Amino acid sequence: MRASLRSASVLLTSALLLAACSSGSDDSGSGTAAASSCKPSSGPVTLTYTSWIPDLEEVVKVWNAKNPNIQVKVQTGPNGNSGTYQNFFNQLKAGNAPDLGHIEYDALPSFRVQDGLADLGGCDIVAKAKDQFVDWTWNQVTFGEEGKVFGVPQDAGPMAMFYRADLFSKAGIAPPTTWDEYAAAAEKVKAAGGYITNFSQSDINQFAGLAWQAGGRWFANDSNQWTVSMTDPNTKKVADYWQNLIDKKLVSTVPPWTPEWDNAYNTDKSWTWVSAVWGANSIATGAPKTAGKWKVAPMPQWAAGEKKAGNWGGSSTAVFKTSKHPYEAAQFALWLNTSEEALTLLNEKANLYPATKAGAALPALKKGVKFYGDQPIYDVFAQASTEVAPDFTWGPTMTSTYANASDGFKAAVSGKGTLVDALTAAQASTIQTLKSQAIPVKE
Repeated sequence: MRASLRSASVLLTSALLLAACSSGSDDSGSGTAAASSCKPSSGPVTLTYTSWIPDLEEVVKVWNAKNPNIQVKVQTGPNGNSGTYQNFFNQLKAGNAPDLGHIEYDALPSFRVQDGLADLGGCDIVAKAKDQFVDWTWNQVTFGEEGKVFGVPQDAGPMAMFYRADLFSKAGIAPPTTWDEYAAAAEKVKAAGGYITNFSQSDINQFAGLAWQAGGRWFANDSNQWTVSMTDPNTKKVADYWQNLIDKKLVSTVPPWTPEWDNAYNTDKSWTWVSAVWGANSIATGAPKTAGKWKVAPMPQWAAGEKKAGNWGGSSTAVFKTSKHPYEAAQFALWLNTSEEALTLLNEKANLYPATKAGAALPALKKGVKFYGDQPIYDVFAQASTEVAPDFTWGPTMTSTYANASDGFKAAVSGKGTLVDALTAAQASTIQTLKSQAIPVKE
């Protein structure tokens, strides 16, 4: 979902998030609710769940009808960085947070280090569910901490390449399978009067997904301190690649999620978009005149024959440490994110792509999609999801990290500095932000 479910669609200043955070957190969030406290409650239970998933109430009605002793009340709010995360931190500080919250993967570490999440690792039902989820999504909610679980994976954003099959065919250009071929195709597309894509000057999540595919690893945490590495060699390779396309004016650089951006895809100006699974809906709604002209292929590879994918977006259903019913909350979260009934409804109502292995085989995801010429496009994303590396870690202050990188990217596309300069500055700023929160960080 372009405006609500993609990760960090609205960037706030770091002050907003930091003001809501407790100043007494430790480096690892070791004060989280003990997993041993995850035991069934006695008597009827009512849970509260805050989310911005469209029509979530319709999904929850199914649970409530089948579970009279565990009722769930849905509270809706704006997407995470537009206010809900701020509210969560305020509620945790006041001791009145909901039982469950919708938290994107890249925001989850912020709640971890601020001691806001219940550790569900001791819930037998959660431990047994691990193998149901795609490996890399499970790592997003465990942070590599053995035996600990800080949320249930909900959806994922494996990436692939949307491309205008009609334009490529008419121009006699083969859809690129490697990034070298992509750059070569960009020259031919420009000669044909278009751009191979639009480089996002403000949505850093897409770039993070591209770096993820290439082997970039921006953060690491050994339980004692954080390491920030937004200028590692693999990330620099990606940045230099796109800088070259920008310098040669082979990509457009209009602000994303604007009428101008939509128009580029609704005409013959932008020929591809390397994006997440939810992008299928973004193109269909933003470029209706191009119905039947798009296809989906695996994202280009850095070496011919490789099979690696990035991820852009995805979220979890987390249980807050203040919940008095973590076991029942875990029961609901698992049903919501593993049952075929719930996954099908979430896909139909909100276009969520499931994080479970079995979810890829949902009947709703095996059909051909009319907008894409009846291609069963979700087969491409199902394969991509298995090719996402599991060891990518988000940092605990991503809101400010994104904001600083975005400022640098905007400057770079206007000729002031480079993408590497932007990443270098964002890394330095992130280290300072971590220090300001008393989170140990390696210089």
